[in-house]
Amino acid sequence: MKAMILAAGRGERLRPLTDTLPKPLVPVLGKPLIVYHIERLADLGVKDIVINHAWLGEKLVNQLGDGSQWRVNIIYSAEKSALETGGGIKLALPLLGDEPFLVINGDLFIDRLPEDIDSALNKLTSGKLAHLWLVDNPEQHPNGDFPLRDGVLAPYSNEGESALTFSGLGLYHPSLFDNTPSGGFPLAPLLRDKMAEQTISGSHFDGFWCDVGTVERLNNLEKSLLKASG
Repeated sequence: MKAMILAAGRGERLRPLTDTLPKPLVPVLGKPLIVYHIERLADLGVKDIVINHAWLGEKLVNQLGDGSQWRVNIIYSAEKSALETGGGIKLALPLLGDEPFLVINGDLFIDRLPEDIDSALNKLTSGKLAHLWLVDNPEQHPNGDFPLRDGVLAPYSNEGESALTFSGLGLYHPSLFDNTPSGGFPLAPLLRDKMAEQTISGSHFDGFWCDVGTVERLNNLEKSLLKASG
């Protein structure tokens, strides 16, 4: 299995840190966010990792290199300007191959990868086009994104039905991107369309998760990690 780390965003809400750094290189306890992902993917046995970049992308390439220090092979997908999530993944498809692949948002922090990746992969070989991991709704996103009904995601919530938040971690089959625009496009509308066809599965991720979208959340994350380490 190959993996892709999304690293092309500008990171406006993390300014001034992201005025001089691409968002995934922002350090958490002295280590860039993206390095935590690379280490966990390497521990999982993933050998090939695609990283897309746009804003200050040369700094990602210069710092991470070819990935050999983590026993992986890093391949870069350069974007002249950020193509949004859907467009960025589609541009990188020639590097990702014909099999399902794992995608992680570069501005997340998780303490581990999901334990059910293998079973999720089996779903993608049995007709599903994607598998998304959902988390409990954080304070900044109290209404969530998608309801999870018996392992299948729904595009909208019935009145009174609760929804969970998309973690930014998912498995995708390349055919999900068939007949999509050649330029930039968001991923969420595509996923909602396919959810209506019941081709998107999902599961709950109960590990530690943080969307490091603001300086305040970054500071709180570091405090939490320091407290947990004793």
